[in-house]
Amino acid sequence: MSSKTLRTGLSLVLAAMTLAGCASYSGLNTEGKSLDAKNLKAGQSLSGVTLSPAAWPKSDWWKSLGDPQLDGLIREALHDSPDMQIADARAHQASAAAYAADAARMPTLDASAGVSRSRLARDQDPSGQGGTYSTVRNLSASFNYNFDLWGGQRDAWEAALGQARAAEVDQQAAQLTLSADVARAYSDLGQAHIVYDLASEDLKRTKQMLDLSQRRLSSGIDSQYQFQQTESLEATSEASLIDAEKRLQSAKIALAVLLGKGPDRGNEIARPKILQASAVALPSVLPAELLGRRPDLVAARWRVEAASKNIDAGKTRFYPNLNLSAAAGAESLLGDAMFGSASRFFNIAPTISVPIFDGGRLRADLDSRDADYDLAVAQYNKSLVKALGDVSDTINQLRDIGRQIGTQQHATDIAQDSYNTVVQRYGSGIGNYLDVLSIEQQLLQAQRQLANLNAEQIDLSIQLMQALGGGFQGETLTAANAAPATQHN
Repeated sequence: MSSKTLRTGLSLVLAAMTLAGCASYSGLNTEGKSLDAKNLKAGQSLSGVTLSPAAWPKSDWWKSLGDPQLDGLIREALHDSPDMQIADARAHQASAAAYAADAARMPTLDASAGVSRSRLARDQDPSGQGGTYSTVRNLSASFNYNFDLWGGQRDAWEAALGQARAAEVDQQAAQLTLSADVARAYSDLGQAHIVYDLASEDLKRTKQMLDLSQRRLSSGIDSQYQFQQTESLEATSEASLIDAEKRLQSAKIALAVLLGKGPDRGNEIARPKILQASAVALPSVLPAELLGRRPDLVAARWRVEAASKNIDAGKTRFYPNLNLSAAAGAESLLGDAMFGSASRFFNIAPTISVPIFDGGRLRADLDSRDADYDLAVAQYNKSLVKALGDVSDTINQLRDIGRQIGTQQHATDIAQDSYNTVVQRYGSGIGNYLDVLSIEQQLLQAQRQLANLNAEQIDLSIQLMQALGGGFQGETLTAANAAPATQHN
């Protein structure tokens, strides 16, 4: 390359960089600031809770509930559920987008060859005769490369890569959500069985009362009105049993849907065992390490990083751009002259483009990217605050519900003893109908309340495992460390 050509090229570059000042992103800044988990106080809310450095949930946390059938159902759901298929497809989409962004950074090389046969009209024929035929043969290769002078294409690729990693974490979050939903549905199925049993026992009790009332009516102790009241109570108990059966069937279908199967799959599931609530213990590194243990937080952090890279990529569009294209080949009317010197051609075309005036399109695009970053930061902050709130609220509820269960169990035992006594007296012709009715309703209510509290305890135990990340290991991803996401400048 001659010195004159070099000077000309440098002059063009300097002129382009000077003109680039006509399009500027000055005055456009982000406003989002990421929260630091260490500044979120939870000491009072978590006071008195057992802390352990090894208390993070295992990946198969549901095994602590103590039912092997549940383990198999969760594996089945993770394999067959449409929810997981959707999460897998979204992760694939994001991965493909990252691959496309990386490919856009590479040069392109194309080759083409062709033959065309045409009949010439008189005005197309150089000889002026027309009716002649010509055959054109061509062979060429073209090259194109967009120089990434300011790293904009790399930033765009890294942004797409961040979104792909976020989608990958979303996939694992979907696994956690699905496993928790299956565990809850399984617990609900067990609860439905218990409610059905309570309704069946209540119907047996009302039938016993009806038999006693019939005998008292025959003996002249009770009136026809009292006997009819007992008949009405029996009808109500039968209706409650039908409702319990309906809820039981609905619970089976709901679980079958989560498994990704037809409703008949629910009928194949054996009655669940009484699940064991997991022991309450919190990791001693809470809340800081929660950032790497909750998949929704890790995904939110990746999206903040991706939004930051998108801003960097948008800023490079204000700078000059250099593109190089070249082509070479041969074209001939005669086949034997295809590769002769007269048929060969080549060209090379370096191009410098400079944004001078675009009506504000570049600034609007960058402003939109700034807003996307602020939104990503806000969503991250929301997820962080919610995560710590979820853990604290669940712990407090679990701490209180144990005492509720103990108190309610005592109340149920008293109601059962009272019912046994009043029925015995009623059968002996002592006492009145209203006492029996009142105690029977108290017993039924106490039993149902106890069953509901036990089910709630299991649900809260599952909720705690989910709030702590359910065995997710975010440290396998480089951006999932305990430091907060930084503000983009």
